[in-house]
Amino acid sequence: MEEPPLEREVLEAELEDLMRFNETLIRENELFETHLRRTNPALLDDDGKPKRKGAAAKRGQQLNAEQKYEIAAQEMEEVREEIEKTREEQEKLLDSLRASMEETDVRIAEIKKDAYEFKRDIVTGAENFRTGKTMAEKAVRYMEDKLRAKQAMGEKMRLKNTTLKAQIEKMKSQLQQKEDMGEVLHVIDFDQLKIENQQYLEKIEERNNELLRLKLTTGNTVQVLNTLKHKLNNLTAESEWLKRETAARKESLAKLTDEISRVEGEKEQAARLDRKLKRESESESNMPQVMDYVQQKADEHELERQMAGWRRKLEIAEVEARRYQNVARKLGIAGE
Repeated sequence: MEEPPLEREVLEAELEDLMRFNETLIRENELFETHLRRTNPALLDDDGKPKRKGAAAKRGQQLNAEQKYEIAAQEMEEVREEIEKTREEQEKLLDSLRASMEETDVRIAEIKKDAYEFKRDIVTGAENFRTGKTMAEKAVRYMEDKLRAKQAMGEKMRLKNTTLKAQIEKMKSQLQQKEDMGEVLHVIDFDQLKIENQQYLEKIEERNNELLRLKLTTGNTVQVLNTLKHKLNNLTAESEWLKRETAARKESLAKLTDEISRVEGEKEQAARLDRKLKRESESESNMPQVMDYVQQKADEHELERQMAGWRRKLEIAEVEARRYQNVARKLGIAGE
């Protein structure tokens, strides 16, 4: 019979808790075995497991939380020392490899230089133009010069080595004198130097964190500056467009003003002509000739048509003038 789903989930959860607790106990046991292997290997059997004797073997030996903490702290300190020791060894190895690489680069540069000089002086420079063969005298002279240069370099390195050996002997002698005089550093001095070194490392870490924060702040500032520059470029372009648009509107406004003045002048001229015609018509006889009357009526209709056209033009010009004046006022050029 299958178990209910809820009970099965509870059992699975309890099983997972037991497995996690078992893994924790396994890690604790491995830690304690490592501690015993380092501090008291006699308590371990041949398989590396703790020996159990008497009643303790039957009921098992339990450690309290304080003892577990002390063991974990000791092991953590031991691991930290091993890490520091490994780091120092790796730094020494890295320095050695870096020095080897630098020496190799120098050697490669020297070999390239020698190959270039050999090609320049022997392969190309010592070639006989008539026979096309290399002249032996120049090749021998080149080799002798190189040998003399190598011998001089060897002598120089030998002298430098002798000087370094003398300095080493001098330092050993000074160290021996300090040891004889009791000026050798004690363990407490090394501890003090270690504490100071740790303090300096903490300060360096703080400076590095501060430098990282400054770099992040600088990056954010540069990003904001780029955004503001982009906005400034857009505003500058918009300002240039507005200036050009304002100039164009000013020019159109000036043209409309001239057109309005011209239309008003033509309107005044038409009004004067109309008044003149009315005066002439009134001064003539009450019974004008038929042809004169027809001609005057035709002229009157023509003048009325022209005046109506000029009035429409005047109205359109006034509307356009008001519209451009409103645009100019919005663009801030109403007072210009």
